[in-house]
Amino acid sequence: MAAPGGARRWPLLLLLFGLVHGASAVFVVKDGNGTACIMANFSAAFLTSYDTKNGSKSVTFELPASAEVLNSSSCGKGNASDSSLVIAFGRGHTLTLSFTRNATRYSVQLMRFVYNLSDTGIFPNSSSKETKTVESVTDIRADINKKYRCVSSKQIHLRNVTVTLRDATIQAYLSNDSFSTEETHCEQDGPLPPSPTAPPQPSPTPVPASPSVSRYNVSGTNGTCLLASMGLQLNVTYRTRDNTTVTREFNIDPSKTTFGGNCTARLVTLALRSGNLLLVLQFAMNASSSRVFLQGVQLTMTLPDARDPAFRAANDSLRALQAAAGNSYKCDAEERVQVTEAAFLNIFRVWVQAFRVDGDKFGPVEECQLDANSMLIPVAVGGALAGLVLIVLIAYLIGRKRSHAGYQTI
Repeated sequence: MAAPGGARRWPLLLLLFGLVHGASAVFVVKDGNGTACIMANFSAAFLTSYDTKNGSKSVTFELPASAEVLNSSSCGKGNASDSSLVIAFGRGHTLTLSFTRNATRYSVQLMRFVYNLSDTGIFPNSSSKETKTVESVTDIRADINKKYRCVSSKQIHLRNVTVTLRDATIQAYLSNDSFSTEETHCEQDGPLPPSPTAPPQPSPTPVPASPSVSRYNVSGTNGTCLLASMGLQLNVTYRTRDNTTVTREFNIDPSKTTFGGNCTARLVTLALRSGNLLLVLQFAMNASSSRVFLQGVQLTMTLPDARDPAFRAANDSLRALQAAAGNSYKCDAEERVQVTEAAFLNIFRVWVQAFRVDGDKFGPVEECQLDANSMLIPVAVGGALAGLVLIVLIAYLIGRKRSHAGYQTI
């Protein structure tokens, strides 16, 4: 009945080692005659939290390549009534899209996610082993005989679980056994740009204010492995739909951002998600030198006005924010980390420590060279002024001695 595609699983542990991003998968539901009635092509990420003995823990994971369509999926009666797509993966997890229709439109009336907390591969050290079910209505809808298309990341909130669909093409009540050539776009993609009669003149993009500084932490089975306080800003260069190259800056707003992470003996990861943006920071430790540093950065975001809205950048060979193991790295000056030629990560007022963290306290501070240089300037100016005062004083004393020598006692 079903044909799973080539999606990748993305639990947060894979973020640690590969900084990978899930690929799309194609799912098909067929009727008793072997005719397709539902087709869906998308990648999906799940973000939730669960209880452990050490408190609540956040986890993010992808729909894996092994996902498959279950026989409980249905085309409904005569491909004209309620139908459903049921996708299963892992140890008892299912994602269900329930469709309904009227004379002109169809929609995903309900999305349901069932997840099994006894799956230690996704929920390590979970205090509960029960299976939970969450569901919500959605605004995924399209015209009959048209496919639903959404290039942008789309989030559906199912109580404590957020499902993010990326680069989605979905169609139910198929009439010709395949996707329609016509499509209904999601609101996130915005209207298609009109064909201009004259080349549009680019308007200046205002530079955003410095990002807000926020505190982040990541804990594992052995306690805290990462403490960080910083403001984050993204600088990306891309081509717009009218083929204009633009460079824009985006601040990460802590009030709209969720974060999680993971700890291993070699790598510590901090993953931040804000809307359709995912930023992953990977810290490593050199065993021979006992130096800790920012090794990898992965950025995935949607740019609605870009020629290719799905923007991705990754670099796993960095050597930024370095400090000795057990020490913290601090820099009040703005640090600019180049991820690729088209992407920079600007870090403001950073104070970070990965590995060998003592509770919730930063270790001894190692200041950045930028701060050290900024301290040298006033010291140099002060030294120059002191030297100038000393020269003036010596000149004055010499001059005064010579003036006395010109007068003899009678």
